[in-house]
Formats: sequence, structure tokens, C-alpha cells
Amino acid sequence: MNEKSLAVFESKKIRRYYDEQTEIWYFSVVDVVEALTASPNPTDYLKKLRKRDVELGAYLGTNCPQVEMATETGKMRKTLGGSVQHILRLVQSIPSPKAEPFKQWLAKVGYERLQDMSDPARSLDRAREYWQQLGRSEKWIQQRMMGQETRNKLTDYWKDHEVTKEDEYAILTNIIHQEWSGVSVKKHKAIKGLKAQNLRDHMSEAELIFTALAELSTRQIAESVEAAGMIENADAGKKGGKIAKNARLELERKTGKSVITPENYLPPAKKTKQLKEKSDRAGNKE
Repeated sequence: MNEKSLAVFESKKIRRYYDEQTEIWYFSVVDVVEALTASPNPTDYLKKLRKRDVELGAYLGTNCPQVEMATETGKMRKTLGGSVQHILRLVQSIPSPKAEPFKQWLAKVGYERLQDMSDPARSLDRAREYWQQLGRSEKWIQQRMMGQETRNKLTDYWKDHEVTKEDEYAILTNIIHQEWSGVSVKKHKAIKGLKAQNLRDHMSEAELIFTALAELSTRQIAESVEAAGMIENADAGKKGGKIAKNARLELERKTGKSVITPENYLPPAKKTKQLKEKSDRAGNKE
């Protein structure tokens, strides 16, 4: 999932898709519900809301298309998407103190899209501001943005060389990650206690650097042999990942510390919950 496919309302990530032909934003309806209600199960909340408000249910069912949006794992899944008009209708049916701020935010997102089209640097500035608000250091932000640029160049190469599906991107990404880090993306997230969160947003500076090195090496190797399709790009991914792996192992030998770390940037409340869950599990084993 790239940053352009996400918008953030009061720290809540909302998936979105911009249709270039119609120039319409489509927002994930279930993500909007979660942002407005803080429900632990927004999908269930939406189902109950549509049953309770028959008129709203009919409106969403008739007007809102199923739009492909990326999940946290990078896979594309169809989800109910609403334009600004559709989302405003939804907001009217949800009793929430966040309704008015959300309406203002929704209008702002559309305006920012027009700005981005004329000056792409604006979207980068907003990404920087977002990470600053989350308390990231300037060095971390610089590394995160550099890594994202490296990632974008790699996916652009894949797209131009017979790798076009999102699930294929996820497979190749995992091959590279497994090779350099020694763990899968899923395992790395588990080590950090992450669930739906973006792994890269919770990486240390070292983890970001080695991820970027692996993906940079992969692209340059792929370019040198003109890799095309899944098999050839997977081979380039293993070779590129191995370059970063060797560098990681050398650093770990010199420092005596593992590059892969359980550290994350979760809010204190979530960290406390994690510790409690671990304590409960340990108690059950005794």
C-alpha cells in the first residue's frame, strides 16, 4: 500500500482510490466508519447500520461501487467505495462528534488532489508533516522518504516488465524481505507486535536502510539482466536481498546487536495492551 492510496483523518488511515478518467475520489466506506466511530469491528457496525437505516442501505447499495483497494499486506481486495457525495450521506446517519471535522477534512482532500497534480512536492511535504506529528526524528523521516522513493522505482520497473498484479508485488516483496532479514514480512510484523499497521512505518533507521539497500540492489540487478516476469524478477530479488543480508550480518558481527528489533512506534496504550496480553498468555501456561 503506497502513501498516495492513503489519507489520514485524526491519525486514522483511510484507503482511497482516485479515478483519473472521472476525476473522482473513492474512499473506503468501512474505513470511514471506523474513523467516525472508533468501532473495534467497523464492518459489523456498517452491516447493522444498513439494516437499521433501510434508506441508507439502499442508497449505498445502489450508488457505491466495489473498488479494488490494497490491504495492509499489499493484496488487492474489492471494498465498498464512496465518492465525497456518498460519504457525506453516510456521515449524516452516524452519530459522531467527529462528523463536522470529518466533512471539512473531506473537502480539503479534494482540494489537495488538485494541488498535487500541479505540484507533486506538496504531497511529499504532507507526508513529512504527518510523520513529524507522530514524533519521528528528521533523520528517520529522511530515511523513510528515501526508502519510499527506492521502493517506487522498483515497482515501476516491475510494472514495465511483466509484473502487474498486486499479489505478485507482495510475493516479490516478501522474497526480498525474507532474503535480507531472515524473516518474512508477516513474521517481522509479529516480532514488532503489529497487526494492520504498515511495517515500514514502524521500522528502525537500520531496518529502513537495509530494506532500501535490498530493493535498490534488486532493481539494479534486474535492470542489468533485463529481468521480466515473476521467475526472473524473483531471482533478482534473492540476489539483491542477499547483498543486504551480507551487509546486515557484518554489522551485527561488529556491534553484537540484531538489526531486526521488536521496537515499534505504537501509541503507549497499545503497547500496554500488548504487554498485558503477553502476561496473560504466560500465566495460562503455568
